[in-house]
Amino acid sequence: MSLSWRQSFIGFETYLRLEKSLSENSVQAYLDDVNKLEKFFAESICRNSPTEVSYADLKEFLAWHSSTNDNPRTQARVLSGIKAFYKYLLVESEITENPATLIESPKTGFKLPQVLTVSEIVSIIEVIDLSKADGHRNKAIIETLYGCGLRVSELVNLRLTDIHKEEGFITVTGKGNKQRLVPIGSKALKEIDIYKTCRNSLASIKDENIMFLNRRGKKLTRAMIFTIIKNLAAKAGIKKSISPHTFRHSFATHMVDAGANLRVVQEMLGHESITTTEIYTHLDRSFLRDTINMYHPRACKPQGFNSTPQAQ
Repeated sequence: MSLSWRQSFIGFETYLRLEKSLSENSVQAYLDDVNKLEKFFAESICRNSPTEVSYADLKEFLAWHSSTNDNPRTQARVLSGIKAFYKYLLVESEITENPATLIESPKTGFKLPQVLTVSEIVSIIEVIDLSKADGHRNKAIIETLYGCGLRVSELVNLRLTDIHKEEGFITVTGKGNKQRLVPIGSKALKEIDIYKTCRNSLASIKDENIMFLNRRGKKLTRAMIFTIIKNLAAKAGIKKSISPHTFRHSFATHMVDAGANLRVVQEMLGHESITTTEIYTHLDRSFLRDTINMYHPRACKPQGFNSTPQAQ
């Protein structure tokens, strides 16, 4: 009897959680991809088991998916989930050949992340109303996001016991439940200390060891962090489309621009590969403009400058 979609779904979920130790968001994303695959084959090509799916079938599914969503990044993300699924089936010896091996990901191009300037970050912090109950909490959130370069999932799961004030570090639990130590600056620590006083005045604290809580004493959701940041950016008059991740990008960019070692930034961000961190080595436009003006033969050069090699 061939493996059913339901059986493979359950096994794949267990594999992602236990063996790969992926975050809840990553697990759900991969499972959504398999659900799309099963739905497609149930409604068009009759494939009662994932083991019956061929390379040609997968190509047909991807062609259908691209017709409903032409974003190359979305297509690449779905393909990544499918490849992980069939890799799992191969590891479990449910299949002898992986039909997804030869499928190439669509070219997504290179897109620099949105980055805030230091003055824009300051303006966001300055519009926080500290007279409100959540004011000091929101200020501590921004200082921690930007000061430590955290992912939003890392921020909402930050615990009181993760703060090592005397050493100037925090313990961060990142993707795959991997932990790393990240330096934390004095400004962030100061705001956390102020917020903790407000936090302790909450009538009921349900998540006792979680750092950032809502008014009901429960852990903040990722969506709530997005809402807080969107509202503050709008209040500060910032027109850029930003999210919690923008502060992580800004942290890394400002560090690299100031001359920080790329390996150190990689460690602080929790990147598996240095290649991921290298996107922050992009040059700012003023540097590019000055370089062209200085060295290009048809550009406006500073007076007295001559880039033409002298005859020997």
